Amino acid sequence: MTGINYSERIPNNVNLSDNRRLQRALERWQPAYLDWWREMGPAGLQGEDIYLRTAISVDTKGWAHYGFTKMPDYRWGIFLQPRDGERTIGFGEHKGKPAWAEVPGEHRAALRRIIVVQGDTEPASVEQQRYLGQTCPSLYDLRSLLQVNVEEGRHLWAMVYLLHAYFGRDGREEADMLLERRSGDEDRPRILGAFNEETPNWLAFFMFTYFTDRDGKFQLAALSESAFDPLARSCRFMLKEESYHMYVGETGITRIVQRTAEVMRDHPGADPRAMGVVDLPTLQRYINFHYAVTLDLFGAEISTNSANNYASGLKGRYHEDRIGDDHVLSESTYPVLQPRDGRIVSVDTPALSALNERLRDDFIEDVNIGIRKWNRVLREHGVDLELSLPHRGFNRQIGLFRDVHLTPGGAFVSDEEWQRRHHEWLPSVDDQAYVHSLMTKATIGPGEFASWIAPPKRGIDKQAVEFDYVRFSRA
Repeated sequence: MTGINYSERIPNNVNLSDNRRLQRALERWQPAYLDWWREMGPAGLQGEDIYLRTAISVDTKGWAHYGFTKMPDYRWGIFLQPRDGERTIGFGEHKGKPAWAEVPGEHRAALRRIIVVQGDTEPASVEQQRYLGQTCPSLYDLRSLLQVNVEEGRHLWAMVYLLHAYFGRDGREEADMLLERRSGDEDRPRILGAFNEETPNWLAFFMFTYFTDRDGKFQLAALSESAFDPLARSCRFMLKEESYHMYVGETGITRIVQRTAEVMRDHPGADPRAMGVVDLPTLQRYINFHYAVTLDLFGAEISTNSANNYASGLKGRYHEDRIGDDHVLSESTYPVLQPRDGRIVSVDTPALSALNERLRDDFIEDVNIGIRKWNRVLREHGVDLELSLPHRGFNRQIGLFRDVHLTPGGAFVSDEEWQRRHHEWLPSVDDQAYVHSLMTKATIGPGEFASWIAPPKRGIDKQAVEFDYVRFSRA
């Protein structure tokens, strides 16, 4: 079924009305979700009309409808890719067998944990970005932020549906806890560290959507291979929406780079900060920080859990069907970079244990596309400087590089030198204060943009860039 039933209280394409017990359970969860959204969703914008995209189907020909709606009225729901009755498991010990329509008892706890961790990231993102609307650089960007937020909310619904539908009482309790944790809360933090970091400004938001949402892309892609078919089908649809989140980050940073490059071209020798734009050294330090934090999200380079999940069929690799091996990996190895005695060496490691590192490698290759694009913008404006990704071992808190200090270029430094110099490589208090000073108020006039960011090349849904994407009731 590709269409979505919007006549029901919870829009869905899973024939929810055929399972009255499940429908009632989700309808009991729905008011708590709306209470959470009103408490922790975008501050001060709950009553405004936003030009948002809503899914109307899950097929590839077109799944979006645009129109004005207030965010609490957004039709969140449960959307899965259509079921392929002939689908078989593509990897691991069960390779070639029919995909699972139900949760095998022996994998119940591991699958529940996977779903809970993925689900926990979704409301965390909304909480981290709660106050950004108060300093938006334009109506175009404000609308993009709010579209990301409502889609993160729908991704939460996707995981909650799985918990309710397949994990009984334990699943219902876990779904309730997803609304009880809070990003950055000392007593009830979100599960993954990156989702307890603040997103205090729009530069951090664009970095988050470029880097951290890209981690989401690779995690969802790996889960979309799962032998548990409802999870795979949920993630495949979520990937469609995740691509927009990364687009917001990539184009946002591109527009910041463009504006800075324009100022450097037009005012050679001038201090970019004196001209009210984000200087390139500061931009580089933000890249360093967000890249390192995101690399940690992939987990330890060598992991028994990832090996067990792959062998069991719970979580595959990125584009599993495009990889030319036996998809069992019992005899395969994979090169893993490791720090040893002041050097970095490549060690052939059992491929089953190195799955996190392989996924991290896929991420690094993908994320470099943006770096090359931003450097092209600099060259086009005659700026003879380049941005870059730091070494994969830089500023790591998880894995083999956790206990060493590297410069962005990959040189080992002592604890003392790290303490003396780390502000050269990571955003300093001065950097953060300067970026904050650029972003103290909202720019909300139609077609107006803050001075530190260039306008986009085109609007949304064929609308003009100056379109009134957010209509304020108080205006």
